[in-house]
Amino acid sequence: MEVDRSIELRAVEQGGTMSSSPPSELDIMEEYVETVKERESEAKLKDVNLDDWLPITSSRTAKWYYSAFHNVTAMVGAGVLGLPFAMSHLGWGPGVVVIASSFGITLYTLWQMVEMHEMVPGKRFDRYHELGQHAFGKKLGLWIVVPQQLVVDVGTDIVYMVTGGQSLKKFHDLVCNGRCEDIRLTFFIMIFGSVHFLLSQMPNFNSISGVSAAAAVMSICYSMVAFFASVLHKHPAAVGAVDYGLKAATTAGHVFGALNALGAVAFAFAGHNVVLEIQATIPSTPEQPSKKPMWRGVLVAYAIVALCYFSVAFGGYYAFGNSVDPNILITLDKPRWLIALANLMVVVHVIGSYQVFAMPVFDMMETVLVKKLKFAPGLPLRLTARSAYVAVTMLVGMTFPFFDGLLGFFGGFAFAPTTYFLPCIIWLMLRKPARYSVTWFLNWIFIAIGVALMLLSPIGGLRQIILDAKTFKFYS
Repeated sequence: MEVDRSIELRAVEQGGTMSSSPPSELDIMEEYVETVKERESEAKLKDVNLDDWLPITSSRTAKWYYSAFHNVTAMVGAGVLGLPFAMSHLGWGPGVVVIASSFGITLYTLWQMVEMHEMVPGKRFDRYHELGQHAFGKKLGLWIVVPQQLVVDVGTDIVYMVTGGQSLKKFHDLVCNGRCEDIRLTFFIMIFGSVHFLLSQMPNFNSISGVSAAAAVMSICYSMVAFFASVLHKHPAAVGAVDYGLKAATTAGHVFGALNALGAVAFAFAGHNVVLEIQATIPSTPEQPSKKPMWRGVLVAYAIVALCYFSVAFGGYYAFGNSVDPNILITLDKPRWLIALANLMVVVHVIGSYQVFAMPVFDMMETVLVKKLKFAPGLPLRLTARSAYVAVTMLVGMTFPFFDGLLGFFGGFAFAPTTYFLPCIIWLMLRKPARYSVTWFLNWIFIAIGVALMLLSPIGGLRQIILDAKTFKFYS
């Protein structure tokens, strides 16, 4: 027997040669049990089906409306609150063109990703980097996609830590109305972050569907509050006196402000980084592929995105002109109870958004920990790894709470590639449309726009961070 042979070999290793006296039945049983335990331990590490445990693929029972509110939660967030501020750096004409163009381009590239999820018969690209590996090769695809996706997901979660803390502080200040002691933003970020230590233990996308649905509803509610409160806002002067000139006073300020605004707009269209992971939760058969319910959900999500984005961006800029703050809800203060409620809605929404963007990161972390570092999959690993991630994003958000600069920097540095042009490059490589056809030209135009965003907009965001840092005291 194989087990008996392993016992003999162990005896040789321990004693040099086999003893002349035969082992007792008790010795044989002890050796047998020890061998079985060793092999079971090896099986847990080597033969475990990780897809049944990892957060992206452990549940494939989602409905089409799950994809709708997951996409709304991922898309409509901190970005929509910064669109009026972006308009203040671009002006009416360029601002409308940039936001409308981004809407059309990102809807097209999102459709490309939905179509490519199952472009190979019998195989699903459940993660963005798996699609990249299929297009660019196993190693190169990993290096092209994973760093960018990590920057997007982690960067978004850091921004949402700041957004959640700012909205909590604004809610506190409005409710207290000067009667309470002032509390530093740092503590509100800590309060917001503490919720995620619990929610981050939810195993997969489908388990956070309730949180995501509540977040999607809240995004619609606070966007409408921001829109109607802006339009009905009684400006101190006549409406005609609102200054719609560019926010900056110098030529350099105009240029850097416009670049930062482009990054903020790119940040607002961020759902592509989790779209394949969301689609992976939908069941699929040859007769009913996942792309049909997924695309249905995407169309519903983008209808909501259009309602929220255009109304908030144009309504906020119409009401306040170039005096608008980086977060439109910070500018609004009347009616006090309604704006306080809207800020609380933002808190609920970014709680859900944080979890949606964190889930692919959890998937990557747990894959590496189990496959590469040989940790046993289970609750202790999940509790430790995910709690550490929440703590790190919270600490970075507390240290650098520069909302407008973070939007511009992350929006250009990583959102532009993964949202605007990487899907187009993969589409050209895999689908190979006819050269000089309409599709071919469209993809190359979108690639050029995306590359320009990637190269230029981080400059404006970084400058804004430097300007904010001059007057900022850490943890103050």
